[in-house]
Amino acid sequence: MNPLLDFSGLPRFAEFKSESVTPALDRLLAENRALVESLRKQDTAPDWDNFIAPLDDGNERLRRAWGQVAHMNAVMNSPQLRDVYNANLPRITQYFTELAQDETLYRKYRALRASDAFTRLTGAQKKVIDNELRDFRLGGAELPAEKKARFKQVIEELAGLSSKFNDNVLDATNAFELIVADKQRLAGIPDDALEFAADAAAQAGKQGWKFTLHMPSYLPVMQYAEDRKLREQMYHAYVTRAAEFGESGWDNSRIIVDILRLRREQSRLLGLPSFADLSLQPKMADSPRQVLDFLEELAQRARPYAQRDLVELKEFASRELGLEDLQPWDVAYASEKLRVERYAFSDQEVKQYFPEHKVLEGMFRVVEALYGLRIEQDAAPSWHDDVRFFSIRKHGGEMVGQFYLDLYARPSKRGGAWMDDAITRRRKTSGMQTPVAYLNCNFSAALSGKPALLTHDEVITLFHEFGHGLHHLLTQVEVLGVSGINGVEWDAVELPSQFMENFCWEWEVLKDMSRHVDTGASLPRDLFEKMVAAKNFQSGMQTVRQLEFAIFDMRLHSDFDPDGQKTPLQLADEVRRGVAVLLPPAYNRFPNSFSHIFGGGYAAGYYSYKWAEVLSADAYSMFEENGVLNASVGNRFREEILAAGGSRPALESFVAFRGRKPTIDALLRHNGMAQAA
Repeated sequence: MNPLLDFSGLPRFAEFKSESVTPALDRLLAENRALVESLRKQDTAPDWDNFIAPLDDGNERLRRAWGQVAHMNAVMNSPQLRDVYNANLPRITQYFTELAQDETLYRKYRALRASDAFTRLTGAQKKVIDNELRDFRLGGAELPAEKKARFKQVIEELAGLSSKFNDNVLDATNAFELIVADKQRLAGIPDDALEFAADAAAQAGKQGWKFTLHMPSYLPVMQYAEDRKLREQMYHAYVTRAAEFGESGWDNSRIIVDILRLRREQSRLLGLPSFADLSLQPKMADSPRQVLDFLEELAQRARPYAQRDLVELKEFASRELGLEDLQPWDVAYASEKLRVERYAFSDQEVKQYFPEHKVLEGMFRVVEALYGLRIEQDAAPSWHDDVRFFSIRKHGGEMVGQFYLDLYARPSKRGGAWMDDAITRRRKTSGMQTPVAYLNCNFSAALSGKPALLTHDEVITLFHEFGHGLHHLLTQVEVLGVSGINGVEWDAVELPSQFMENFCWEWEVLKDMSRHVDTGASLPRDLFEKMVAAKNFQSGMQTVRQLEFAIFDMRLHSDFDPDGQKTPLQLADEVRRGVAVLLPPAYNRFPNSFSHIFGGGYAAGYYSYKWAEVLSADAYSMFEENGVLNASVGNRFREEILAAGGSRPALESFVAFRGRKPTIDALLRHNGMAQAA
C-alpha cells in the first residue's frame, strides 16, 4: 500500500518516497470529489452525521496525507521532493478553494444552521458550523461566477508565490559559506562553535573553519567574534538573503509586490477594503486601526527604554571596546560584553549548564507537575536519525497524545522553530483518535561524544514550541474543526506557547533541569540570580524590534499601495524611523526573508506575538500569585485554555481561567517597563 494512504496509525516515514506523493493525491482528490458530489446531490435534510461527518472524514484524510508531504518538504527538502511538492500544491489549493466556493454545500450548511437539528448539537459542533459559514463567505462562496473564477486563480497564485518565497530563502541561506583559514580571525568565538565550524569544513573537504547563515553557525560569530570585519561580512550576507545582490532567481523583491497585489485583490473581491481587514475576520482584534493603536501604544511606552538601552550600549562600546560608531553588526557582540561586565556572566557560561537531555527532563517535569501526566520516550518510524518520539499518558496509563521531536539544524531543513499537527484528536466510530504533533527546532547537534548544549534562549524556544504542542495534544474537544489548535483565533494561538516560556525563569524549575556538562553541578543560585537580574537587559530594544516588524506587517496589508510610488522597503524604513532606535544600513533587505508573513500564516497577523503576550503574561500572573507549579491552578489552565481548544472564543476561555479580561500591566512588568504603565 502507498504509505500516504494508510491512516490506521502513525505516518510511515521510513517508507516515504517522493514518487508516492502524486499517486496518493490522485486517489484522495478523486475520492473527495466523488464524496462532495454525492453530498451535493443528497436530498435528505443535512445533519451532522449524514453531511458534516463524512466531509470531515474525507478532508481529514487529504490533509493528513498532504500534511506529511508539506512536513517532509520543510524538514528533509530535496530537489526531487521540492518539485513534487510544488507540482501538487496547486491541486490541493484548487480543491480547497473549490470547496470554499461551493454554493450547494454553502446552502446545506445554512439550512443546517437554521434547522431544529442545530439546536441539538454540542457547543463545539455549533462553533464548527458557524466557523464554516464564515469561511464560505471569506472563501468566495457568495461571489458571482466570473469573480469566483478569478478568486480561485488568485488563491492558487498566492500559494505558489509563498512556496517560491520560502524556497528562495532556503536556497539563499544554503548557498552562502565562508571558509576561514586563519584562526586568528576567529578570536573570541567559543570552542564548541569552532569545533562545529571545523567539522563542517572537513565534511565539505576543505581546510579551516566553515561558517554558514544557519543560526547555530551565524549567531556565535555575531555574538563573540572579535574580528569586526568578519561580523560585518556575516551580517551583510544574512540581511541580503533572497535579494537583488545575489542569485537573480532567488530575489524575492518582485514576489513580495506580487503577493501584496494579489492579497489586495483577494480582499477587494470579497468587498473588504484591505487584506488586513480580511485577515482579522477570524481573529480577536476588530480592525487594523485597533491593532495599530495597540502596537503604537506599546511602542510609545517601550521606546524610552529602548533609547536608554542604546545610549548605555553606545557608551560602553566606545569606552570599553573602542567602537566609536556602533553598527548593527556590533550590537550582539557589544551587548554580550556589556552583559558580562554588568552581570558577571556570559551566555556561553550559562550554556554549559543546559545539556539537552536535562532540559527535556526538566520541561517534562513541569508538565507532569502542572497537569498530572507522564511523558515517556517511545518508538515510531521517523524521517531522520536525530528525530525522537514521545508519548504523553495519564498516570493510569491511558494515552493522551504523542509527538515527534526534531531539534537540530541541517541544510535540508527550513530555519526557525515551529510546531505542526500530524493527527488531530476527534471521536470516530472506532473510538478516540490520539493527537500527534511535530516539534521542530534548529539547534546545534552534539559533537565529540558530549551532549548537545542549549543556550538559555534556546531553552526558552523549546518551551515555547512545546507550549504549542500541548495546546494541540491536551485538548478534550472531540470535534475535528475546533479540536486542539483548530479554530483558535490566530492572535490567541501564541498564548499557550508564550505562557510556557515563563517557567524558564523560575528557580524551582531550573535547579532541577540544569547540570554542568563537565562537572555535573546544578546551576548555581548566584548565577541564576544574575540571569534573572539580566532578564530585561535590553528589553526595550528587543520590544521595539518586534513592534517594528508587527507595524510594518499591518501597514503593508492595510494602507500600502503595491502599485504606488513607495516600495515595501521604503515602508519598512519609514516604520523604522518611527519605532526603531538603531537604523540598519541601506543594503538591509529584511522584508525579502520575512517568511512569517510572505511564506507562512502571519500576514497581517505578526502583531499576534505581542497581543498574545498580554494574554500569556496575565495568565501566568495567576501562577505567580499561587505558586508556579501549583497543580490546582495548572489543572484550571489545562481545562479552561488547553482543553477547550477552539470550541469557544479565546477571550471566553481566558476569562473562564483568569476571572476577568486581560490587562497590559503584567506584560509591562515582565518586561521591566512597569513604571511606564
